[in-house]
Amino acid sequence: MQTGECPLWHPREQALYWVDIPAFTVHRLDPASGAHRAWKLDSEPATLAISDQGGLVVAMRSGFAHLDTASADVKLTPIVAAPYDQAITRFNDGHVDPAGRFWVGTIYEPRDKPAAEMYVLERGQLRKVWSGGMTNSNGSGFSPDQKSMYHADTAAHRVTKLDYDVATGAVDNQRLLHQFSMDKENNYGGRPDGAAIDSEGNYWVAMFEGARIAKLSPDGALLGEIKLPVRCPTMPAFGGPDLRTLYVTSAGARPAPELAQYPLSGKLLAIEMDVAGREEPAYRA
Repeated sequence: MQTGECPLWHPREQALYWVDIPAFTVHRLDPASGAHRAWKLDSEPATLAISDQGGLVVAMRSGFAHLDTASADVKLTPIVAAPYDQAITRFNDGHVDPAGRFWVGTIYEPRDKPAAEMYVLERGQLRKVWSGGMTNSNGSGFSPDQKSMYHADTAAHRVTKLDYDVATGAVDNQRLLHQFSMDKENNYGGRPDGAAIDSEGNYWVAMFEGARIAKLSPDGALLGEIKLPVRCPTMPAFGGPDLRTLYVTSAGARPAPELAQYPLSGKLLAIEMDVAGREEPAYRA
């Protein structure tokens, strides 16, 4: 894979989905049988959601669409067009909240100012939740008690926490949860990318260029890490029949010396865990 992203465990299908963004491809794997399928799209897919109508909702550079995964052919039904300049911005990381809203942030590709935004798709309608203050929206997630939302700005190397109202979808009081080092010469452990939250409320975040998954407590304490055989993991997701397998996507389009040191770059990893994750809610159309 060039840039594997957004692993998503489908509990009803017992299958894993993920995307390869620059390859414009959505993948599906049945771990039990090894069967693999893929759909090549016309626009870069960034993140996925299970749809309560069957199939998936895909956030692409061009906007949101429903993908019929029962068909081997690409059958996309548009939901809403992207609200930004597609020449410099695209959708990026996203998760569905406990009420069935699909939260997806953007990446501002020039990276010369913090111009990324956060959107939420609710019942087919798209609204902007906040803008500015970030360059690469990532690492979103919701606490098991449904009172907090997490978010990472990869470019700023920081993870934040917000108060979240499940009834209204409102968020406020964004504050720093954990600041990772930005010093690439000393004590550099990568920058936070996609994330998953386990059943105990801990936040597991892929550290791009850090060859690890970092584990944060709900209060932001660094509780531990998982060393990985890839330098650039992009996102973890809990899956498997008992939700105790951590699937991790990674970037494979990397410099030759890095690929020589980390030959598994671009591969999908599976790690057996001693803690379970939680089922990803479905988007409610």
